[in-house]
Amino acid sequence: MSFRPAPEPTPSGRLINLLFPALALVSTPLFGDSPFAVDVVHFDPGVGGIPGYDHPESALGGPTRTTGGSLFPAAVTPFQPAWLASEVVSLGIGGTIELAFDHLVLDDPNNLFGIDLLIFGNAFCTDTNAPWGVVGGIYEEGGQIEVSLDGREWVLIPGAMADGAFPTLGWQDTGPYTEAAGRIPTDFTKPVNPNRHSNGLIGLDFDAILETYDGAGGGVGIDLASVGLAAIRFVRITNTGVDSTPEIDAIADVAPGPDPRLPGDLNADGLVNGIDLGLLLAAWGTNDATADLNGDLIVNGPDLGLLLADWTG
Repeated sequence: MSFRPAPEPTPSGRLINLLFPALALVSTPLFGDSPFAVDVVHFDPGVGGIPGYDHPESALGGPTRTTGGSLFPAAVTPFQPAWLASEVVSLGIGGTIELAFDHLVLDDPNNLFGIDLLIFGNAFCTDTNAPWGVVGGIYEEGGQIEVSLDGREWVLIPGAMADGAFPTLGWQDTGPYTEAAGRIPTDFTKPVNPNRHSNGLIGLDFDAILETYDGAGGGVGIDLASVGLAAIRFVRITNTGVDSTPEIDAIADVAPGPDPRLPGDLNADGLVNGIDLGLLLAAWGTNDATADLNGDLIVNGPDLGLLLADWTG
């Protein structure tokens, strides 16, 4: 593995820089095939990282589905994360890793929940009812996230931790502490609905976790539009803490998907609850297209019935 600075933009690259706001309208990756990072541009392990976990190539490719090797095999779930040195790279204090995709990651309006990029660490859930799997809390170790189009100008993603929720789930058909791999893999390019539960995963049992993930593989979700970017290609993760060692497993470009919004979700927050009910009642008797769920040009009882049928609470 060779580490190198980001190359000077070619003439075509400069053209992309000029045109990249328009690229947000494109729904397929450009100039590449892998949805995961393919290159380590720079790596500094920092101080105090986990000994032996200093192989940056561990962050390339897809997230880990089964960990522990032949001696301690385990399906990766929110209760048993990836932990081998070949699976995650550790960042000590001041440590940093810069990863590159082989294509532009776009702020795509067709991406589920507005999420364009996923970061996978080895955060995990604590269990208040072992071995049945009930989430008491989430053990997270931070990691500042920055993104860049050209590898030179970086934009901080505020409030996001690289080694954080949602913890990785490798399979859709295992239990919380299953040893063998499952038969139905999760989708590591599909984000978890960040608005599904007001308290995140806290208090959920494993069946509820599977329902919440809905086939997704977890990861920390990032909306590029939240920082005013239409496209990026590089991701930099830095340990700015003084008492933690984030571990990084992978990064992923989210694949476009169908609109996840339920018809009754009038404010597009992924839920159908009292807020949506209030919006519908405020439009009662009008022809407000947002609240007219059955399209009969009036907001009335049938629309209320449709909203209640979608109720998530």
